[in-house]
Amino acid sequence: MTPGHGSTVDGVLRRSARRTPARVAVEYRDRTWTYEELDEAVSRAASVLLAEGLAPGDRVGAYGHNSDAYLIAFLACARAGLVHVPVNQSLTGDDLAYIVAQSGSSLVLADPGLAGRLPAGVRTAALRDADDSLLARLAAAPVHEGPEPRTDDLVQLLYTSGTTALPKGAMMTHRALVHEYLSAITALDLSAGDRPAHALPLYHSAQMHVFLLPYLAVGATNTVLDAPDGDRLLDLIEAGRVDSLFAPPTVWIGLANRPDFTTRDLSGLRKAYYGASIMPVPVLERLRERLPRLALYNCFGQSEIGPLATVLAPDEHKGRLDSCGRTVLFVDARVVDEDGAEVPDGTPGEIVYRSPQLCEGYWEKPEETAEAFRDGWFHSGDLAVRDADGYFTIVDRVKDVINSGGVLVASRQVEDVLYTHEAVAEAAVIGLPDEKWIEAVTAVVVARGETSEEELIAHARENLASFKAPKRVLFVDELPRNASGKILKRELRDRFGS
Repeated sequence: MTPGHGSTVDGVLRRSARRTPARVAVEYRDRTWTYEELDEAVSRAASVLLAEGLAPGDRVGAYGHNSDAYLIAFLACARAGLVHVPVNQSLTGDDLAYIVAQSGSSLVLADPGLAGRLPAGVRTAALRDADDSLLARLAAAPVHEGPEPRTDDLVQLLYTSGTTALPKGAMMTHRALVHEYLSAITALDLSAGDRPAHALPLYHSAQMHVFLLPYLAVGATNTVLDAPDGDRLLDLIEAGRVDSLFAPPTVWIGLANRPDFTTRDLSGLRKAYYGASIMPVPVLERLRERLPRLALYNCFGQSEIGPLATVLAPDEHKGRLDSCGRTVLFVDARVVDEDGAEVPDGTPGEIVYRSPQLCEGYWEKPEETAEAFRDGWFHSGDLAVRDADGYFTIVDRVKDVINSGGVLVASRQVEDVLYTHEAVAEAAVIGLPDEKWIEAVTAVVVARGETSEEELIAHARENLASFKAPKRVLFVDELPRNASGKILKRELRDRFGS
């Protein structure tokens, strides 16, 4: 395959820059980049990286908070033929050292405030806010005009969230991500006229690859925020600067629980996207009641597929609030049993995928790769049900299903019932070891009002079969999460299982 076809991640930006050079591409704090300026900055940043002695195929870690520099660095790695390794900016200690070492990163681009956390001996360069930062060096750098990377070259090691085991680096090619961008554009109705805000961490695949890069592909003006701050988001919506927002359920829950959520003028918000973890149906109903004209999209997938796999569109929500929708343009999926045989519609099983969006496997983990890619399909680890119309509903993670007295209980069903109680702000249901039940259904709850263990168990029993109701309710101030908003049930099991 010869270069020059432009089916690369950085080619997405280059085409938009030639099509609409003067349009504003990115706003971050007090800085604004037109498409032409952003494209040139990426070419100059590619030269800066190659001047560090890096060669195509080398891995480059990115350990920083949201910023324009973070975006430019990712696209510059793509243009220079380097492999970008996004690192969760909240990681420290052994978790941080593991990803840097396992990826074999030759250089780590880090925010100055984070660089001190990196292991001794790791070669670093500043992303921003320092005299030797990436942005500070752009003006003097030449424009990179080297050979284009090939479409099947690796462009990113996208580490899984590690909620059940050590993170694995999904090997993403230019081809896989460009296919995923087109899937996102078509399934999510992304257009140049949208005004999206990007508040989730850019190291996370959902914010970067489902929204920011696809929106750059269509030529929209993108506002990059440091974090999903409720005050800032509502101000931008009221001011008419933002009309499209993606956020995990935890952020939507926080917005819906704000005292001013019912009084602020949010009529300018046209598109709301949710995903990264399961949205409680009662919270979704609250959002629909408050903003009846809001177009809601449920996005589902996982890192290994870029990450978008299915979407529930706005006109598909009625009667399907618990569904994650149908497969996107470049994804094929089916539901199988433990032996890999497809199960009838309506029967729970593991959802498996085939797609050009899929990763090439896990970086330097051949056994894990062979386990995940079997019989020509990628095995997701998600327990799902498919209906006769092709809509999927995620029942649980396979490892989160609770075996209570020999009967399997889906934690999501119990959580949805708990969320209907007015005193429950957040809930996570796990199985804990029990001599009688094998695993006891246990609810870990963040309360927002007066309640008790007995009251919540009684509430669950009124709405569920008795064997599904929690045997215990534990109250906590907050639930442990990773930076993308996923509840870390593994930590809850470790904390309360002894």
